[in-house]
Amino acid sequence: MMKERIIGCIRKVWPVALKTSCWFLKIMLPVSFVVMLLTYFQVLPAVSAVVAPLFTRIGLPGDAALVFVTGIFTNIYTVIALLSNMDFTVREGILLAMMCLISHNYPVETLVQKKTGSAGWKMVLLRFTCSFIAAAVLNLILPEFAGRMIAQPSVDLGFRDTLFNWLQTSLWLSLKVVALITGLMILQRLLEEFGVLKWISSLLGPGMQLLGLPRQVAFLWVVGNTLGLAYGSAVLMDYARQGKLTGTEADLLNYHLAISHSQLEDPLLFAVLGLPVVWLIVPRILLAFIVVWLKRLADFIFPAQAMALSQKI
Repeated sequence: MMKERIIGCIRKVWPVALKTSCWFLKIMLPVSFVVMLLTYFQVLPAVSAVVAPLFTRIGLPGDAALVFVTGIFTNIYTVIALLSNMDFTVREGILLAMMCLISHNYPVETLVQKKTGSAGWKMVLLRFTCSFIAAAVLNLILPEFAGRMIAQPSVDLGFRDTLFNWLQTSLWLSLKVVALITGLMILQRLLEEFGVLKWISSLLGPGMQLLGLPRQVAFLWVVGNTLGLAYGSAVLMDYARQGKLTGTEADLLNYHLAISHSQLEDPLLFAVLGLPVVWLIVPRILLAFIVVWLKRLADFIFPAQAMALSQKI
């Protein structure tokens, strides 16, 4: 009986997981290819030079602009690759890592949040603004750290090698996307089939309420904060598709995840460069807490707007 239920869950999930993976890759691969070209032909560095003065006001060198602007269109792996070739102090690395952890992969992650009930432009504006707010506040309170980040000398590659590296990286990421999305959706359906999701919601319910979130989003919160918005997109969109959340519930979760997501892998990647993980995790949770409660206050003051949103999903 149990075996049949498990097989049944897998059969139901497989077509949806494959469709979601294809949707994800159709966005991710063209965007990453364009960014590769813009970087190789020095377009992104030119754009970064224009906004560089903004970064000097929050305790960062002008070179940080290139990392931030590139990260907006790509993922944390690209940010790590750029940082590993630059000479920043640990303090500067923390500030820039915080900005990139909040603002990265806009094309994919914004579409995920739009598909789950939030306005895309609001999510972009929120993340961009909070990136600078977080860095500015940290610049005021961060102590001095001895030493510099672990960096390696950069190597200029020809176009053929650059293209080959992109193909190699894209192939690995594509396999990872399909595996993670399929595995996560199977796990979600199995947990739902055997009643574990209700237990998770009950266990994490008080914590969700403290963060300003409804109990129903407990499992999605776990997914978003472990795997992130991109790899967790399958479950997030599946919930929205099945109408398991109201528009208001999904929007509140998106406001939280816009600031605080992928709290495991991404900070650990920066830790490899010599950055202390605690400064990359705790501030984002606190900022997400503040953002969600401000959102709830705004919904209380303007109930008509909140009511219209609750009927979207």
